[in-house]
Amino acid sequence: MTQFPKAFIFDLDGVITDTAELHYEAWKKLADQLGITIDREFNEQLKGISRMESLELILAQDPKLKDMSQDDKERYATQKNNHYKDLLKTINPTDILPGIKDLLEAIKNNNIKIGLGSASKNAPAVLEQLELTNYFDYLVDAGKVSKGKPDPETFTTAAEGLEVAFEDCVGIEDATAGIEALNKANMFSVGVGSKDQLSEADYIVDSTTGLNFDKIVKRYGEWKQ
Repeated sequence: MTQFPKAFIFDLDGVITDTAELHYEAWKKLADQLGITIDREFNEQLKGISRMESLELILAQDPKLKDMSQDDKERYATQKNNHYKDLLKTINPTDILPGIKDLLEAIKNNNIKIGLGSASKNAPAVLEQLELTNYFDYLVDAGKVSKGKPDPETFTTAAEGLEVAFEDCVGIEDATAGIEALNKANMFSVGVGSKDQLSEADYIVDSTTGLNFDKIVKRYGEWKQ
């Protein structure tokens, strides 16, 4: 008999919608202002980590900025976020990644809980824009998570909020740090993207179109045995 998970926990960026490009535009604008050049390849390092950690990586590109005060760092991080929030206002349900709506419907139809485990403090606003809020039983408050991915705290907080044991959860991620966090939490990890980058995932699909409910549940059942 197929063993079903009791919860699915989703990352947001790169899984439900691709706001990575918006983040990139907002960080690039700030970096240009600071006289630092960043490109899309550099931006890969910023995926799945917190705003302040991202800022530190950017500042590290210019040794002259290493002694920047904490107040200035906070100011720049806020500036980036305000620009990102302006860009966010442009997204709508057409920006939901392919296959995600069908997957959410299938999970709901099987009475399985759904949580969001994102490092983004803007996650609730993004779900509202995408008109997906009603699918989610629990959203992790990124502001209350002290340790970002690859620490498992984001995902364990989601599981606790859903009142589901960690090993009864499926987590879906597109970032190496996220997969590492899921594995540390002893959850079934589903990676979306490159097999090279996400080789530690329990199950990998090339893109969100490959996120088929029945296939994930089958692989989860094999993992649980």
